[in-house]
Amino acid sequence: MAGVRVLVGTRKGAFVLRSDGTRRSWEVSGPHFAGWEIYHLKGSPADPDRLYASQSSSWSGQVVQRSDDGGASWRPVGNKFSYAGTPGTHQWYDGTPHPWEFARVWHFEPSLDDPDTVYAGVEDAGLFRSVDGGDTWAELPGLRGHDTGSSWQPGAGGMCLHTIVLDPVNRGRMFAAISAAGTFRSDDAGETWRPVNRGLHSEGIPDSDAEVGHCVHRIAMHPSRPSVLYMQKHWDVMRSDDAGESWHEISGDLPTDFGFPIDVHAHEPETVYVVPITSDSLHYPPEGRLRVYRSRTGGDEWEPLTRGLPQQHCYVNVYRDAMAVDSLDECGVYFGTTGGQVYVSADAGDSWAPIVRDLPAVLSVEVQTLP
Repeated sequence: MAGVRVLVGTRKGAFVLRSDGTRRSWEVSGPHFAGWEIYHLKGSPADPDRLYASQSSSWSGQVVQRSDDGGASWRPVGNKFSYAGTPGTHQWYDGTPHPWEFARVWHFEPSLDDPDTVYAGVEDAGLFRSVDGGDTWAELPGLRGHDTGSSWQPGAGGMCLHTIVLDPVNRGRMFAAISAAGTFRSDDAGETWRPVNRGLHSEGIPDSDAEVGHCVHRIAMHPSRPSVLYMQKHWDVMRSDDAGESWHEISGDLPTDFGFPIDVHAHEPETVYVVPITSDSLHYPPEGRLRVYRSRTGGDEWEPLTRGLPQQHCYVNVYRDAMAVDSLDECGVYFGTTGGQVYVSADAGDSWAPIVRDLPAVLSVEVQTLP
């Protein structure tokens, strides 16, 4: 029977959760890198035992860790992230010029077919690529060097490149999302980029319909339809049917359209999941009720999924990288909270159960479907 491996990054270490295809009982391994912030763990689609982890500390800086045995053991690999070309500046929170600085790796995106090739999205807004399993890294400077780069400003969490989406059909096409600059697309494997934000509207910036400056929280794609993208923005849930060329709102009947994660069912490309949060100042579920919302129509019409989730006195948040889906026949959905819970639904969201309850605050959740 196929199984799953859930990779969890937290404020104080990494955890690896394993189960068979029933997803009823779980083995928990960790904490790995105890005491360190683990912004992201991700496994290679080409080799399930090849994992990458972003380990960071305000005292000791950034460390990239790699496992070649599914998380049983780890070793540090290359950690030299140097911006290419002239450093230049971007805008600071108050609009003044600020030099580009490297803070941490927010997100890994391994190649779809080569376990040694992996992309890293970093703060400040850089995109790096390694072709030797993380031993060495080189910036793809066309993104940060875009003509609009000097006008980008950080979001509340910093200027993070937090999402990388690889097109499984057009192998030269990839997307990157930056808070708070927007979404960008490359059609030549990351050499050149252009913003794809038409249709986004963001209050609080001088031109609410500007080409850049939008605080995109997360984008998601179903591999069978790579031209369809879903977005959770600072406010608004959005959809593009033309690979980002234009966007339209699909928030519909959600109780609030503020949130962080968004993901798509493994086998139903019109089934989408979000976790609404009260507001940009109140980062907890509306009415203290933890609800995942599902649309089976690609947006606009949403249903609350509550069975097994706390429906009173719940004031946790779910971060942008803390939701994932597996590809078993009955799709599983997973998410982690700032309260340290990791939940699983083995029936596409109809019911939920906690895998673990008392981890440190969860920063990221990824899942691998294993043979």
